[in-house]
Amino acid sequence: MEPTKDSNYIQQHLANERTYLAWIRTALAIIGIGFLIVNIHFSTNTSLTPYSDRLAEMIGILSVLIGLVGIIFATVHYVRKRTQINEQTFKPAVHLVWLISGLMILMVILFFLYFYLY
Repeated sequence: MEPTKDSNYIQQHLANERTYLAWIRTALAIIGIGFLIVNIHFSTNTSLTPYSDRLAEMIGILSVLIGLVGIIFATVHYVRKRTQINEQTFKPAVHLVWLISGLMILMVILFFLYFYLY
């Protein structure tokens, strides 16, 4: 059996897979936090302001969207990095980090508003 091109960079490919799985875990955690907030909000039925229901819904929707964006971009990032490792043309993922960071900041602002108004 001949070694493949991937076998020349085994450690880099394994690191790429670990990074991919970390992004997936993070995306699933973000989705879970959104569901948790929405579930707790609507199961307690203690809306103190008319805006808290809307904020809870926005947090749930945004968390699912951020999670889906994270999963999609993590998968695209993984495939690109695999090719870049084999071609020795690695470039860091600046855009993905800024996108996810911006969306997370938006979600934290919504959390703050929700807990401040609730």
